[in-house]
Amino acid sequence: MSGKRIAIVQSSYLPWKGYFDLIRAVDEFILLDDVQFTRRDWRSRNRIKSPRGTIWLTIPVHNKGRYTQLIQDVIVADRGWAARHWGAIRGSYQKAPFFDTYAGQFESLFTACRCDRLSEVNHLFIAAVCGMLGISTKLSWSSDYQPRTGRMERLIDLCRATGASEYLSGPTARAYIDMTAFEAEGICARFADYSGYREYPQPYAPFDHQVSVLDLLFCTGPRAVEYMKAL
Repeated sequence: MSGKRIAIVQSSYLPWKGYFDLIRAVDEFILLDDVQFTRRDWRSRNRIKSPRGTIWLTIPVHNKGRYTQLIQDVIVADRGWAARHWGAIRGSYQKAPFFDTYAGQFESLFTACRCDRLSEVNHLFIAAVCGMLGISTKLSWSSDYQPRTGRMERLIDLCRATGASEYLSGPTARAYIDMTAFEAEGICARFADYSGYREYPQPYAPFDHQVSVLDLLFCTGPRAVEYMKAL
């Protein structure tokens, strides 16, 4: 084995800071988009702080009669979502200390986003935020490697295909990860610890860690990584 570390996670829309800590902690981050799309989940929505409290930003997608569709097949239902989301973000954060630092980049992303597939939208924003945070980790798709369909088989196949000797997972996966299956392959499975994040000056109390990374960027700017963790 090469000593390579990977993470395998479903793509999310403007995810929280912990998602980006997972990305920067590995050599390759695999977007697991050849699995079933889950409605009312982080795939197509996220939360921001606003003067009216924490609000959801949701990308409308076609899902009627498509309950078994894969994430990679989910189609955006309304192109007007991008303008609405940027308007809500601007209204909520325009007075934040570092809003002007990133506003131009995000406005350009929202204005130019013409992606038909949800996966493409998520990848666009994830890659852009990685650049803002100085993260250079390789982003790839699980479908690039054509793994088997079983949950554990898929994860192990992806580790094999990438030459990984270590698999870093989010903490909720403890409920289903078969550690012995990884050990049999000579792969070390570890779980991220998302506890102990520092608070930062955030608008609209009370403080909430479970919001989009946008909040961290607009509130802390170039110091954002100081409020993140080494997993």
